[in-house]
Amino acid sequence: MYPVLLRIGSFEITSFGVMLAVAALVGLRLFAQELKRAGLPSSATEAALYGIFGGIAGAKVIWAIEHASSGPFWGLLFARGGLSWYGGLLGGLVVGLAVLVSRRVPLVAVLAAATPAFAIGHALGRIGCFLVGDDYGIPSQLPWAIAFPGGTPPTTVPVHPTQIYEAIGLSVLGFWLIRWRRRRISDRLVLGRYLILAGALRFGIESIRVHDTIVMGLAVAHIFSLVMMFAGLVMIGLDKGSTRASRTAR
Repeated sequence: MYPVLLRIGSFEITSFGVMLAVAALVGLRLFAQELKRAGLPSSATEAALYGIFGGIAGAKVIWAIEHASSGPFWGLLFARGGLSWYGGLLGGLVVGLAVLVSRRVPLVAVLAAATPAFAIGHALGRIGCFLVGDDYGIPSQLPWAIAFPGGTPPTTVPVHPTQIYEAIGLSVLGFWLIRWRRRRISDRLVLGRYLILAGALRFGIESIRVHDTIVMGLAVAHIFSLVMMFAGLVMIGLDKGSTRASRTAR
C-alpha cells in the first residue's frame, strides 16, 4: 500500500488523488479522440469536465451512504479513499447530460464515444483504490490475496484484491470498445454492450467484495448492475429495431 506519495507539512498528496487525476486526464484524452474520429462537436468535452466533478461528488456521497454502518457520514464523506462507481456514474451522467442537452448535441452518439473513456478511466481509478486499500474483497487463501492493515477499513487478513480484478476487466473492456468503434459498429450497440458487460463485471466482483446488503442478499451495487444490464439490453433492442426498420424502408 502507498496511500501517501508526498507529505509537505500537513498537506498530503495521496496515491488515490493522483490516480483520480490521471484517470480524468486519460479519460478526457480518449473522449476527445473519439469525438474527433466520429465527427462530433468538440464542445462535448465541456460536458465531460463538468461530469468529472459531478461524478466525484456522486461517488463520494453514495459510498458514504453505502458504508454508513462503519462510521459517521461526514467522516466517510471526507475519507482519503472510498468511491462508489455507480454513484460516480450517476452523478457524472446527470451533470454531463444536463450540459449536453443544453448544447443540443446527439446524446447517444456522444455517450457511445465516451464509453472507452468510462472503462479506462474507471480502471485507473480502481488502481487508486488498491493503493489506499479501499474496496477490497472477502478473505481468500489464494496466492495473490493481500492484507490491507492500513486500509479503509483496516484488515490484517489476506483478501481478494478485487480492485485489481476490476481494473483488469475494465481495461479489456476498454480495448474492445475502442476496437468496436474502429469497426464502425453502431452507437447504440456499442453503448448497449458497454452497459451489459460493465454491469455484469461489477455484479460478479461485488459477489466477492465486502459490502452491506439491502434486500434479498443484494448490495446497492448489485441492484445498479442489474439496472445497467437491463438498460444495455434495451439499447441493443432499439438498435435491432432501427436496423430492421431501415431494411424494410429500402
